[in-house]
Amino acid sequence: MKQLIECVPNFSEGSDMSVIKEITDAIESIDGIKLLNVDPGKATNRTVVTFVGSPDDVIEAAFLGIKKASELIDMSKHTGEHPRMGATDVCPLVPIANIEMDEVVKYAHKLGARVGTELGIPGYYYENAAKNTTRRNLANVRHGEYEGLESKLVSSEWKPDFGPAEFVKAIQSGATAISARDFLIAYNVNLNTTSTRRANAIAYDIREKGRIKREGEKLSGAIIKDADGTTLWTPGALKHVKAIGWFIEEYGITQVTMNITNIKETPFHIAYDETLKKAAARGVHVTGSELIGLVPKNAMLEAGKYFLRKQERSTGVQESELIKIAIKSMGLDELSPFNPKDRIIEYMLEDGEHKKLVDLSLTEFSDETASESPAPGGGSISAYVGSLGISLATMVANLSAHKRGWDERWEAFSEWAEKGQLLKDELLFLVDEDTNSFNKIMEAMRLPKGSASEKETRKEALNAATKHAILTPFRVMETALKSMDMIQKMAEIGNPNSVTDAGVGALCARTAVIGAFLNVKINCKDFDDSTFVEDILTKAELVMAEAIAKEEEILKITLNKIN
Repeated sequence: MKQLIECVPNFSEGSDMSVIKEITDAIESIDGIKLLNVDPGKATNRTVVTFVGSPDDVIEAAFLGIKKASELIDMSKHTGEHPRMGATDVCPLVPIANIEMDEVVKYAHKLGARVGTELGIPGYYYENAAKNTTRRNLANVRHGEYEGLESKLVSSEWKPDFGPAEFVKAIQSGATAISARDFLIAYNVNLNTTSTRRANAIAYDIREKGRIKREGEKLSGAIIKDADGTTLWTPGALKHVKAIGWFIEEYGITQVTMNITNIKETPFHIAYDETLKKAAARGVHVTGSELIGLVPKNAMLEAGKYFLRKQERSTGVQESELIKIAIKSMGLDELSPFNPKDRIIEYMLEDGEHKKLVDLSLTEFSDETASESPAPGGGSISAYVGSLGISLATMVANLSAHKRGWDERWEAFSEWAEKGQLLKDELLFLVDEDTNSFNKIMEAMRLPKGSASEKETRKEALNAATKHAILTPFRVMETALKSMDMIQKMAEIGNPNSVTDAGVGALCARTAVIGAFLNVKINCKDFDDSTFVEDILTKAELVMAEAIAKEEEILKITLNKIN
């Protein structure tokens, strides 16, 4: 699975959009980078840019953006309301998909090292990238801002983490703070009150910081302090949440507006539910909510599952349904339409120009298969038939979870349905992947073969492409066989009215295995590694034999139940 990280650099220019355009052009010059948002602020004289891509691409793009900003923005002449210390003031990296924080930290350090060495810009690592605890907090790192940078750089306490400790080299660029942090969600919950006081009270109930501790817990009570004279606080209900209440004139309502700094530990659906509870306790009703900016897909999927579980409904439904449930459950479309294609990061990264086979209609797919083009062929069809087989079993699981009188079993069937969705998604991915593997062979065959080196390069490319074309249908075989365990289980314990659906699912899965085997076998003919060929064919034959035996078992169960 592709790794994705987000980068959110803040540049100290908010008025001259030609400058920002040059910076974003530099960022977008890297293939694979998707520019998601450019948000300029005149009063702050600051622009927040958001882009995403693979880690290496993001680091290269961020470096070019920082370089261009250092050339175009003169910090010695800069003014603005927002705290700042550099042309690129901050540059946080955020894990989005299939990457852990410790890896992102390494990329942050890699970026900082390049900025310091190649550009001569001093800077500091903060949050998860910080190398000591005093530098985790951005406010500490940025204290004194640009005007205090000259004395700060020569201080032993604030020696830069990267770049020269010399202000003369940073007069124009200033300093840059680079971090690795969790995805931050800006999220507002709408209330049916115009009272900012009530909204603030709810915000204090939920936010991590909570409220000042007072005698008698009343607003008028004396503030409680510790022995050192430090004010004590009563924490709110949710970790990683910063929140206040405010009034929105445009809509005539108040909101609890919050920043959630760790959506793994405090997902935004939990923040919504907790706000709902605290509001109800104060006689206030939550009418909906508002998501600011973009959100990772998984956050929406987990929200959908959460609300389905509360209804004791199966969570093993398709991705689009989970997202729909999340939107409606939290009222994300109350104030304005919520289009997942525009608001979910992964959807924004999809290449609309190259339509996948699985995105075609049934008619289009059939027509494409029947055309004179050799792809999609038997391998893609095998994967697709396999996806239909496990889809039928997943349907049985969902019907069983919702069956009257089986209420105590909904959770077990929901778990089966979730497993089915994962297997279905894997097989659907392999529909296109099998065709891609064929196309890679064609591309390799078109490589030049004039010189000895060209012939060798072509041979290596053909071998690699052919091996991929063998392993892809073998992966179809393994996945389809794995699906048969669930199909059998649904035939045994699922809704008896749908047992024939499980039976048909078994027929599809067996077809997928045998069809994919034929593709493994024919592609092995063109591969010159006899040891590999012998090994993969032995494994494939065992998988096929097991699938045939499984189908027989499942059909026996099916026929016994309908006789």
